[in-house]
Amino acid sequence: MGISADFPWVERMDTIQTVSVIIPVLNEEDAIAKVIADIPQTGNKGEITVQEIIVVDNGCTDNTTAIAAQCGARVVTEQRRGYGYACLAGIAALATSAPDIVVFLDGDYSDYPTDMPRLLQPILEGSAALVIGARTQGDAKEALLPQARFGNWLACFLIRRFFGVSYTDLGPFRAIRYPDLLALNMQDKTFGWTVEMQLKAAKLGIAVREVPVRYRKRIGTSKITGTLTGTL
Repeated sequence: MGISADFPWVERMDTIQTVSVIIPVLNEEDAIAKVIADIPQTGNKGEITVQEIIVVDNGCTDNTTAIAAQCGARVVTEQRRGYGYACLAGIAALATSAPDIVVFLDGDYSDYPTDMPRLLQPILEGSAALVIGARTQGDAKEALLPQARFGNWLACFLIRRFFGVSYTDLGPFRAIRYPDLLALNMQDKTFGWTVEMQLKAAKLGIAVREVPVRYRKRIGTSKITGTLTGTL
């Protein structure tokens, strides 16, 4: 069986599993090059390959998009502000590439792109169709602002209380099979995106797994928990 340099746990498969990475951004010029550079690009033939990186410009006024393009990313523009708007624009851009798997990743370098194999493993093994990167384990908790930790806990508690589904995190770093992503028919335009995805997956009976991922303090200031209005 062949072994991939970037994905050492993946055994050789009959066909290459293609991955598209979607990165919503708003003024991340100091971080975006680091994010793109750390994304594992390819495995050996018959295993897996990252076929494209889509950076969604959600109203940048700095050099983020120019840097992303220089780093080889495909830049898509969505001027309507909102995390959901940006993710939906990234999904729409997949129509021409139709990957096997889609990875969502933040552009502020708080996630570790090198942890992407952890998210892909359950999908490639067939044990899950949606994998959430759980930041609530290990040192990752310390990098989350107090208001982010509380909001995350409250949302997960309410999901469990009213829908009977247990999650520990609503982290943005996640991977999902493309057909299942389309089946979810995502609609949220702002910051309920992750909640909508996880609730719809549960309702549709899509297999979901959480895997621990590393997390660090972001580069720059958060547009959500780093501001009063964003936190509210």
